[in-house]
Amino acid sequence: MTYRRTSYAVWEITLKCNLACSHCGSRAGQARSKELSTEGAFDLVRQMAEVGIKEVTLIGGEAFLRPDWLQIAEAIAQAGMLCTMTTGGYGISLETARRMKAAGIATVSVSVDGLEATHDRLRGKKGSWKHCFRTMSNFQEVGIRFGCNTQINRLSAPEFPLIYEHIRDAGASAWQIQLTVPMGNAADNADILLQPYELLVLYPMLARIARRAWREGVQIQPGNNIGYYGPYERFLRGGGDEWTFWQGCSAGLSTLGIEADGAIKGCPSLPTSAYTGGNIRDYSLREIVEGTQELRFNLGAGTPQGTAHLWGFCKTCEFAELCRGGCTWTAHVFFNRRGNNPYCHHRALVQAERGIRERVSPEVRALGLPFDNGEFALIEEPLDAPWLENDPLHFTAERIQWSDSWKDDPEFFYPLAK
Repeated sequence: MTYRRTSYAVWEITLKCNLACSHCGSRAGQARSKELSTEGAFDLVRQMAEVGIKEVTLIGGEAFLRPDWLQIAEAIAQAGMLCTMTTGGYGISLETARRMKAAGIATVSVSVDGLEATHDRLRGKKGSWKHCFRTMSNFQEVGIRFGCNTQINRLSAPEFPLIYEHIRDAGASAWQIQLTVPMGNAADNADILLQPYELLVLYPMLARIARRAWREGVQIQPGNNIGYYGPYERFLRGGGDEWTFWQGCSAGLSTLGIEADGAIKGCPSLPTSAYTGGNIRDYSLREIVEGTQELRFNLGAGTPQGTAHLWGFCKTCEFAELCRGGCTWTAHVFFNRRGNNPYCHHRALVQAERGIRERVSPEVRALGLPFDNGEFALIEEPLDAPWLENDPLHFTAERIQWSDSWKDDPEFFYPLAK
């Protein structure tokens, strides 16, 4: 049965949030007008177990702002699925951490988006950085395994070596990293987005950090818009394992995204309007997963139809059949269609060899809705063209903040592109 292909679900149980992040793709803040009732949530838990989901990650907004969140977590665990959680970490007390453990929440990912000033700026609340590290301390005390997640943009990228040191010292077992893309609030703050040509500086830095992280016991977990066949691909994804590399978008194949009002997508990050297959209030989860095109668009992988959506550079790429345009979410929110991904290391390297650098420029504003996007123009220019004026966030190797512990450790040196 084709519905058995799914195994992992990310469930936004409320859009209510106690932070105001300038890079939030869902524009979280207020609860949705028709979020699922407790009874509806319990029924969805049952249906997820029926279609073969093995792990459910609770997110928001901020998941713990929903009054019945621990009941939902307990129901997930009792149904035999692994219950995990992602949080901004603002307001989880030691007692709340104990209740989380008792409810069966197995692991938690805490968002850390920079050093203190940068994190507080991006998260829209002074003191949020201190709170998230206090939350990690609470998890450590009650025995909940935790990791961190960080978005990479022009504000956070220069601080990445120091961010790593902080989360390592806090006891994080894993670090998920992904590029900020222009969805939701981030679409309104395009100046913080990395330009495609800046990946040539970013990836050598990430490789250097990842090499140290693997040695020091912190598992690097690249998001779906990281990498793509550059020289560090296998190392970033699996510590060097030759079979661990990007193999195409998994939306609807192994993953589901669930919005708080019951909308079902193939991936939690995908734009709502273009990729919702149906609502759990109107159809069973099995019907949505098995029968809707919005959750089946990746089933053509390995066939000529599997690359029919590609355009631009991705259509001509030697990795087209395997990659299928990289992360669907990333391409769509830049160009309002999938199939041509500007955030690709291989692409940046090939274009540089051709004497070209690419940048993106906002053209159409987003409407201001959760999970929405505008549209960007893709501009090609000579590699040696002057940088744009009045661009204070331009990311260069000179801006990276390496502490002495990095400078004194030549074993982990990677040449940094200028």
